[in-house]
Amino acid sequence: MKDWAAPIIATALFGFLTPGLLFQMPGKHRPVDFINMKTSLISIMVHAVIYGLLLLLLLVVLHVHLHV
Repeated sequence: MKDWAAPIIATALFGFLTPGLLFQMPGKHRPVDFINMKTSLISIMVHAVIYGLLLLLLLVVLHVHLHV
């Protein structure tokens, strides 16, 4: 049995946290912009930090596993 939680969670978080896809932090004119499909370097860095923290939380702290 393989543990599929890590690749599934990492892929889903990467897709949802792409800057400008669902939301962008910080936005161009507001703290949070929604579905604007534009990004900036600072937004990429903020989303990368959030991605890393959520991945660490789900895989290391909460020990999420999915055996198939």
